[in-house]
Amino acid sequence: MNLHAFDLPAVDQAIAATQFAGELHHVATTSSTSDLALAAAQAGARRGVWFADEQTAGRGRGSHVWHSTPGEGLYLTALIAPSIPMQSALSLSMQVAIAVQSAIASVAGFRVRDQIDIRWPNDLLLNGRKCVGILIDTASNPATQTAPASLRYALIGIGINVNHTAFPPEIDSIATSLRREQADPSQPLRREPLAAAILIALDKEIRRLTSNREPRTLNLEAHSSWIRGKRVRVEARDDDPGGYTGITAGLDPQGFLRVEGDDGQLHTVLSGGLREL
Repeated sequence: MNLHAFDLPAVDQAIAATQFAGELHHVATTSSTSDLALAAAQAGARRGVWFADEQTAGRGRGSHVWHSTPGEGLYLTALIAPSIPMQSALSLSMQVAIAVQSAIASVAGFRVRDQIDIRWPNDLLLNGRKCVGILIDTASNPATQTAPASLRYALIGIGINVNHTAFPPEIDSIATSLRREQADPSQPLRREPLAAAILIALDKEIRRLTSNREPRTLNLEAHSSWIRGKRVRVEARDDDPGGYTGITAGLDPQGFLRVEGDDGQLHTVLSGGLREL
């Protein structure tokens, strides 16, 4: 049962100065907001945002599913198509995670990194438990003789546990919600201010990517405690039975995490997930 109806016009009004204004869509239930965004992209759309109160087949990395309770979470997919080289698009995961982190900090009052931490680059942890999952799918235009491969579009899927007060037993110890971590968890949070803050922050990040200015310099370790010195296990992709353990050792120039493996090798984490040991 929904805690309250989602006020789409209020979100649209709040983001009037962004590229997403007038491009918002809301459904009560869908298999996945990413499915809706993908269908629109394949039909020629270049931007838009799809919200759902419930996803029946929301997914995370690999074959992981995202627990979705009707009306208690914020589930959205943003379709973007900035004119950027695919090389620049590699930083999208980093930029989106920082945008969502800053939005949660500004709306819910949690401290960046100390409370709302990025488990590089796709998960956000709140007081050590997962509350946000991010999944980005991209499509590219092939390189030509005069230009490198470029981004055709990106689907930015974001799932946030907002008002959940309980989770299935198998994930209750590792998952949390914004409401659960509030000083007074008896009061539900409205989803619209968070949705607007995310889209405003995301719009700023996309504008930075497409500007001709020098890229900004970020102290990324101020956003994530997972970048350096964290003992982790890197879980393999679903089609790979491997995996390895080691210590996180910063980012490479493309923004991919490096891990000093127990096997003596310096690994670059291109896929898979991190778990702290």
